[in-house]
Amino acid sequence: MSELPRARELGMMGCHVCRLVTTYTDDPKARCPRCHSPLHVRKHASLARSWALLITAAIFYIPANAFPIMRTQSLFDKDDNTILSGIVELWRAGSPDLAIIVFTASIVVPVLKFLILGYLLVSVQRASEWGARRRAKLYRFVELVGYWSMLDVFVVAILSALVHFKVLSRVEPLPGVVYFGMVVVFTMLAAMSFDPRLIWDKRKSR
Repeated sequence: MSELPRARELGMMGCHVCRLVTTYTDDPKARCPRCHSPLHVRKHASLARSWALLITAAIFYIPANAFPIMRTQSLFDKDDNTILSGIVELWRAGSPDLAIIVFTASIVVPVLKFLILGYLLVSVQRASEWGARRRAKLYRFVELVGYWSMLDVFVVAILSALVHFKVLSRVEPLPGVVYFGMVVVFTMLAAMSFDPRLIWDKRKSR
C-alpha cells in the first residue's frame, strides 16, 4: 500500500498558529495571509527547545514537591503543607474526592507529561516509524491535560481568598506553589515547542 502524499508534495503548507492551509513556499520571510505569523514547514530547533524546556520543568519539579506550598495559620496553630502532605490532610479531613483530584493534577499529570514528552522526543530523534498515529494521539493528550496541572495553584489561591474572611484563620501561599507553577508553565511551553509533524517524518530530525 502506497503512502499518502505529503502536503509539501501537493504544494501546500499549514500555519502552525491559525492552521490556515496556504500555498507551499521556501521563502523564509513568508507570512500567513490570515494571522501574519511566519510560515515554515517545520518549527525551527523544535527538539532542542522542547528538551531544554522539559528538563527545566523536571528540575523545578523537585523543589515544587520538597518545599511547602501553603501555610495554614490559626490562633493556636501553624502548619506548613507540601503537595503530598496537603493531599494526606485532605484525605484525613474527610475530603477523599478532593484529595484524589489534587493528587491526579499535581502528581499523576506532571509525571505523565514528563514521560510522554520524553518518549515523543526520543522517538522522533531516532526516526521511529512505529505507531505514528498513536504518538500523535499522545501529543494531543498532553495538550489537553496541560491546563489541569494548574489546579494546585488555583486551590491555594481560592483558599487564601476564602480564609481571609475569617478573623482567626489565615492561609498563605509558600515558595512551593511558585515552583509548581513554573513546572506547569515550562511543560506547557515544551509541548508547544514540539512540532508533532516531526512524528510523521521518517528521517533523522534536526
